[in-house]
Amino acid sequence: MRTLKDVKVGETATVVRLHGEGAVKRRIMDMGITKGVELFVRKVAPLGDPMELNVRGYELSVRKADAEMIEVQ
Repeated sequence: MRTLKDVKVGETATVVRLHGEGAVKRRIMDMGITKGVELFVRKVAPLGDPMELNVRGYELSVRKADAEMIEVQ
């Protein structure tokens, strides 16, 4: 299983599944990260947290803990 945390800078990945429960999963979905969406990893902070993504035409920062819950292909 490959998660968003494993995607390198400059790569594009497609969301396959969201892990997590309740409010955490809802928050991720409210940010526009849903099944089938393409995510482009723009930057990663020097210590690896957070990651900056392009999602649905806007920029979004995601923490490592949230990125581990997003399964990609």
